Amino acid sequence: MALNPLVSEPEAQARSLAWWKKTKQDAQTLNDWLCDQYRGEATAAERILLLADHYTRAGSRERRLLTRIAEQESKHARWVAELLRARRLPVPAELDFARERYWKKTLPYISDLASGAAVGAHAERMRLWRIQAIAADVQAPADVQAVFARILPEERFHERAFRSLAGEAALH
Repeated sequence: MALNPLVSEPEAQARSLAWWKKTKQDAQTLNDWLCDQYRGEATAAERILLLADHYTRAGSRERRLLTRIAEQESKHARWVAELLRARRLPVPAELDFARERYWKKTLPYISDLASGAAVGAHAERMRLWRIQAIAADVQAPADVQAVFARILPEERFHERAFRSLAGEAALH
């Protein structure tokens, strides 16, 4: 089931492939996106821990699952930061939550664990399409492809975990 009924999964995947083809051809666009990806991974970890703090009990299965996801998102941020440094690019020092269009639109609708997990599932799904496009591209810059191939399995896990925490009603 696609999380966004307005965009089919094949259409979203095609859009991601077209985005990647365009992005990888322009060094500045790619570097800007890598910086944004770093911010996204780092802020995801913070958001997930806030979700856990607000809507789960200490020691609960849900808290353990969210903590595991947040730890993995922090690890992904470190991997992307290493990639940026290897490319001699600055690692963004500022993590500006307000810059992110998706979060400005969705955060007001989070009122419980299920709604927060549904927002997380959708965010992970959108990210997955792009990461899959990069990881599958044998003509991608090798350093970028390698990092995102490492991230991909854990991002798949995150999307499934958020979907399970959300439940069908919240996903709709």
